[in-house]
Amino acid sequence: MSEERSSGMDRGKFLRVSAAAAATPAALSLARAARAAAPAAGLEEATIAGLQAQMTSGALTSFALVQQYLQRIDAIDRRGGLNSVLELNPDAESIAKQLDAERKAGHVRGPLHGIPVMLKGNIDTADKMQTTAGSLALAGPAAPQDATVAKKLRDAGAVILGKTNLSEWANFRSFHSTSGWSGQGGQTNNPYFLDRNPCGSSSGSAASVSANLCAAGLGTETDGSIVCPATIDGVVGIKPTVGLTSRAGVVPISHTQDTVGPHGRTVADAAAILSAIASRTADPRDAATGTTPNGSSRPGIPADYTQFLDANGLQGAKIGALRGPVLTDYSTETDAVYQQALDAMAAAGATVVDPVALPDMDDILASSAEIIVLIYEFKRDVAAYLATRTGLSVHTLSDLRAFDTAHADTELKWFGQEIFDLADSDPFSDADYAQALSDDRRLGGKDGIDAALAAGGFDALVAPTGSPAWTTDLVNGDHFLGASSFPSAMAGYPIINVPAGNAFGLPIGISFIAGQFSEPLLIKLASGFEAATKARIVPQFQATLPPGGPAPTGPGKAPKLPSRKLPAVSNL
Repeated sequence: MSEERSSGMDRGKFLRVSAAAAATPAALSLARAARAAAPAAGLEEATIAGLQAQMTSGALTSFALVQQYLQRIDAIDRRGGLNSVLELNPDAESIAKQLDAERKAGHVRGPLHGIPVMLKGNIDTADKMQTTAGSLALAGPAAPQDATVAKKLRDAGAVILGKTNLSEWANFRSFHSTSGWSGQGGQTNNPYFLDRNPCGSSSGSAASVSANLCAAGLGTETDGSIVCPATIDGVVGIKPTVGLTSRAGVVPISHTQDTVGPHGRTVADAAAILSAIASRTADPRDAATGTTPNGSSRPGIPADYTQFLDANGLQGAKIGALRGPVLTDYSTETDAVYQQALDAMAAAGATVVDPVALPDMDDILASSAEIIVLIYEFKRDVAAYLATRTGLSVHTLSDLRAFDTAHADTELKWFGQEIFDLADSDPFSDADYAQALSDDRRLGGKDGIDAALAAGGFDALVAPTGSPAWTTDLVNGDHFLGASSFPSAMAGYPIINVPAGNAFGLPIGISFIAGQFSEPLLIKLASGFEAATKARIVPQFQATLPPGGPAPTGPGKAPKLPSRKLPAVSNL
């Protein structure tokens, strides 16, 4: 990490730590409960299309499906210790019955009719559930209006089954936080090994989808919070172009970088959810839905993203394989899976150019533009959001800080609120912000992703999404080693994670990256990769890695010092 980036704005030292926690009797008991022959075992790996086909044939009703998922949640999430669900929708069964009645009357709203989905706990719903972003400061009154994406799901016929846990305030409270922990929900665990971290901030969304507790879920991302949980929890995650999906009614970090997107067990499921939530006309509650990240003309938005699914989607594609600091060489296991993924792409008919460098990587790593943008916007954006809520005692970031201080035994139990403190001090001038905003978009887009695509004539770029899951460490915080989300986050561009392999049974994913509104192309490539590799593994809810576990697959590389350069923020 550069001297500039280690001057109080980093998220810790990002040290490689490998101290594995021994499985406690309690953890073993939870793992046994999670793996028990629970009700609704037939839901494992069920797809949206498959569930819809069963309901169309009359073999299944939405009401029965909701009941089966609720039974599975009780067995795996509640008694099994996964802890991915903040709360369940008490009206889910009645909503499912209503949708069944509509179907019986001959009215089917579309592919999501009767399909149970989960929403991250920072997405407003005007019902009996709360929207808290994991913070007890927002607990109590419900939001007065559905988030636009929540309303779109309801209109499409989806059943909002519940809200999922998250890294509190989308991981934007402390530089030393632990992903998947919130004051309201406690710690979400990894569905593969319960002592491992699920990554964040959309921890519960990815973990619940991977655990087959719902058909699909919605997460949010500012930088990494859809794709990091997706890679670590073994699911597909689509982080859309900023403005493709509305952020109205979503607890914010930054109106420049925030976006809402799906988690699914397959590319097809994620594409089906994206089809439902995309804003094809401007949402008056979110100006970004009428613009583009780089200021060019907004393209027409497809009515159905599943039309781009293609089992042969890699055939004839030209792919640039990114390598370099932070992107690769931070994990032998990740590098081995990455090489296998590149080989699989070539075998599936793609031309893979390896290595490819992001032209301005050194400039990105030396720049504070992203953190300046996020710090400047958060104080203002969170106040604007709080103004939409009624019945709360907090209205500003200063109020939130005071609440945490007054409730330190629950809210500040494991880590502090240094980001809150920094943002509330408003350390950057309007001129600082304007320059940082320009640099943020340019470094990620024009001089970064766009330049790399153009230089090689590539359809898309790929990179490992991150390392295998680390052991959850509430004392020292997250152990991030590397990531590939930040150029897309800075540019406002889309990125899709797809499971690519595993090490010791811990999933590792690969990210497909291209320019703004390239979701159709990325879905085509990602579905082609998925069909060629079938790399997703079903979680078994083990307590911990067994001693002397299997060796990681694939060739290793000669040992080298890990890169110490990392972006100022990760997985928000």
